[in-house]
Amino acid sequence: MDSQKALIFINKLLANDKQVLNDLEQKLFLGMWEGKKYKDIVNHSYSAEYVREVGAKLCTKITELLGIQVKKRIFKNSIIAGYQKSLEQASLSQEPIVEPTNPPLRDESHSANLLLQNHNPFILQHGRIEDPQQFFGRKHEISRVFEVLNNNSSVALIGEEGIGKSSLLWVICQQAENYLQLPREPVFLDLNNGVHDEGEFYFALCDKIGIPESKGYRLTRNLQKKKVLLAIDNLGRLIENGFTRQVRDQLRGLAEGRDASLRLILAASEPLDRLFNDSQDNGKTSPLAGICQEEHIHPWDEGTMRAFITNRLANTSVSFTEEEIIQLIQESGGHPRKLMQLCYRIYSQYVESGR
Repeated sequence: MDSQKALIFINKLLANDKQVLNDLEQKLFLGMWEGKKYKDIVNHSYSAEYVREVGAKLCTKITELLGIQVKKRIFKNSIIAGYQKSLEQASLSQEPIVEPTNPPLRDESHSANLLLQNHNPFILQHGRIEDPQQFFGRKHEISRVFEVLNNNSSVALIGEEGIGKSSLLWVICQQAENYLQLPREPVFLDLNNGVHDEGEFYFALCDKIGIPESKGYRLTRNLQKKKVLLAIDNLGRLIENGFTRQVRDQLRGLAEGRDASLRLILAASEPLDRLFNDSQDNGKTSPLAGICQEEHIHPWDEGTMRAFITNRLANTSVSFTEEEIIQLIQESGGHPRKLMQLCYRIYSQYVESGR
């Protein structure tokens, strides 16, 4: 069994659950099969942290699929053992198992659709999009953010819930190595991920950056030799009980100046001066509002929505009618997540009806 046959085997098992490995997962699969290190499998389009995270999730996914422990260091042997197990089960149940013989890919960008013709290209998302292949649009916003960052300022992404701020924040972190003029290590911190008070905030911040747990002057000292692009998602958590202005004051202090240890990119549901309301407390400028340039994230316009639908349907046998597209535009209101959900439903109806 070679790597290509192994990949087809896993994708066919996943196809029963209406999913296949995405492009990055397939790269990692083939690379781990050959015993390569992560840094030798993918190029600089992804951060090392993200690649390790996707690799770990991939091993977990295949472990659950095969019922056999799959780890990077024993990856090939585990897949072969899983394949042998499936052969034995098929033999006992007298169900034939089809030996994969055809090459799985014509090119990486269309691999999922070629492997599974009726696979729904509108993948439902219940959180941020972490797969660059699934991210669409926002080129203007990305360009503006890097323009601000390269001018030694911090940025706040402002937009309503579900508009795509978290996904945009994640993508900017992945592209930082290519577009930041002065190199900084991207660090992604989601305050919805178990951060309930100031103590947990400082612990999570230091853990992500890789420095001893600290705050105040000790934190400033530990960051002296660091240059970090700190992306904070769900910033609104900082207004809850357990947080004081001290956190925001320290973030500002660490992010001020051309050679600051931190450069911030924040995601919030409303403008920072309104979110924190610090200026009304004591007449002073709100710390983060005073240091971040705001980039407002608006719903997609009609042209972007049409381009998205066309892009996703390009390698399928399904075409939406003009009436359906107009309905999708009107019902979604330009919200990417809602548009994806509506498109998923219509596409499923096409497949189920055999149209």
